[in-house]
Amino acid sequence: MGAVTKAAYFLLHPNQLRSIVQWKVWHEPVHRRNPSKETETEKACFRHLELTSRSFSAVIQELNPELLMPICLFYLVLRGLDTIEDDMTIDLAKKEPLLREFADLMEIDGWTFTENGPNEKDRELLVHFDDVIAELKKVKKPYYDIIREITVKMGNGMADYALNAEHNTNGVNTIEEYELYCHYVAGLVGEGLTRLFVESNLANPALLERMELTESMGQFLQKTNIIRDIHEDYVDKRRFWPKTIWSKYVDTWDDMFKPENREKALQCSSEMVLNALKHTEDCLFYMAGMRDQSVFNFVAIPQAMAIATLELVFRNPAIFERNVKITKGDACQLMMESTQNLRVVCEVFRRYARRIHKKNDPRDPNYLAISVQCGKIEQFIESIFPTQDPKKIALAQAQNSNQAAANTTDNGDTTFLVLSMIGVLFVMGGLMVGISIGAAWLMGARFDMAYQDITARVGTLVNGAAAVSSATVSSIPTTVVHQEL
Repeated sequence: MGAVTKAAYFLLHPNQLRSIVQWKVWHEPVHRRNPSKETETEKACFRHLELTSRSFSAVIQELNPELLMPICLFYLVLRGLDTIEDDMTIDLAKKEPLLREFADLMEIDGWTFTENGPNEKDRELLVHFDDVIAELKKVKKPYYDIIREITVKMGNGMADYALNAEHNTNGVNTIEEYELYCHYVAGLVGEGLTRLFVESNLANPALLERMELTESMGQFLQKTNIIRDIHEDYVDKRRFWPKTIWSKYVDTWDDMFKPENREKALQCSSEMVLNALKHTEDCLFYMAGMRDQSVFNFVAIPQAMAIATLELVFRNPAIFERNVKITKGDACQLMMESTQNLRVVCEVFRRYARRIHKKNDPRDPNYLAISVQCGKIEQFIESIFPTQDPKKIALAQAQNSNQAAANTTDNGDTTFLVLSMIGVLFVMGGLMVGISIGAAWLMGARFDMAYQDITARVGTLVNGAAAVSSATVSSIPTTVVHQEL
C-alpha cells in the first residue's frame, strides 16, 4: 500500500489510525529486552526471530526475562523443523530422517542446513542454525528438556505425515485426522509452552492436570489459520479442510473455488468456523491460569487475533479468492485490549461472537448450531464475569427515586396533619372558653366589677412588696453595705 493510498485509507478510517497511534504511543511493555547486555549469538537469535515471525516476535521480546530466551529458542527450533517439513524440494528419503533426528542434530555444535530450496522463505534460519544451537546449550536444563521432548514428538509426527501418501495426495479426510494434524503442528507447541510457564512458576500448576485446555489453545489458533489460508493452500496444492465436511457441499475440492458454488462454499466455511468456535471456552479458562502479566499478554494476544480473524472470514467470499487479514488498526486495538486483563479479553470474545451471530444467515444449514455456540460463549463469559442488565439498573433507580419521593410526601403530609390537629384544638378551646364566658354574662355575671376587684388586689400586693423591700434595706448596717459594695 503506497503512501497516498495509506493516507486516503486512514482519512476514511480515522479509528484505524487512532488505534495504531495509541499502540505506538501508550503501550508500555511489562519487560524490555536489553540488547546491550546480550551476546552476539543472542542478538543473532532475535534477528532470526524478527525475520521468521511478524506476529510472535514482539510478544516474545516482551516476556519475563526468565522465559525470554527459552521461548525464543523454542520458537526458532520448531520454525526450523517446520521449514524442512514445508520444503517440497527436499526428497522424502532425505526429509524423513531429518525430521526424526532434528532433536539430535540441534545438539551438534556448529550444525547448519543449507539444502532448502532458494524460495523457502525461512531458509536463512537453518543456514545460521549454529547461533540457535550455541544458545540452547546455555538455557536451564529443565527448559532444554522440555524443548527437546516437544521437538522429538513434533519431528516424528511430521515425518509420519510426510510418509502418508494418502494425506499428501488427497489431504485430510476426517475430522479426527484434521485435529490430529492440528495437534502435531500446534497442540504440541501449547503443551511445551504450558510446561515452560509452570516450570518457571509463572502459571498455575493445575494447568498440567487439564491438558485439554492447552490442546484447545493450539487447536483454536491452527484451525483459524487453516480456514483463513484456504486460497493460499489451494494454490500450493495443499488441502487441510477435512473431506467429511466439504463433501457435504461440493462434489470435488476444486468445485469449492468455482464462482457458481460460492454459496455452498460459504456454508462449508461456516461449518469450519463452527468447528473452531467450540474451543473458545477452554481458551478463556486457560488464560485464567496465568500468573505473570507478560505471560498473559503472550497467550492472550494471539487468541484475540484468532477470534477476530474468525469473524472476518465468517461468510466472507473473499477467502476463496485471496488471503485476507485483519487490518493493522484492528490488530493494534486488539493488542491494546489483550494486554489488560482477562475481563477485557472476555469482552473481546463477546464482541466478536456477537458479530458472528449477527452475520449468521438463517438459510445456512449451520445457522442454529452457530447461534447456539455464540450463546454458549456469552453464557460462559457471564458465568465468569456476571454483568447487570442496564434496563434493570434503570428500573431499580426509578423505583428508588419513587420511594424517596413517596417518603418525602409522607413526611410533609404527617407534618400538615399534626399542625392541623393543633389548630383544631386551639379553635375548639377558644370556642369553649368563649361560650362559657358568654353563658356567664347572659346569666348576669358582672365582669366589670370582677376586673376592678382583680385590679385592686394586684395593686395592693405590689405596694405591700415594695414596702417590705424598703424596710429590709434600711435595717442593714452601713458598714456591711460598704463591704458588699
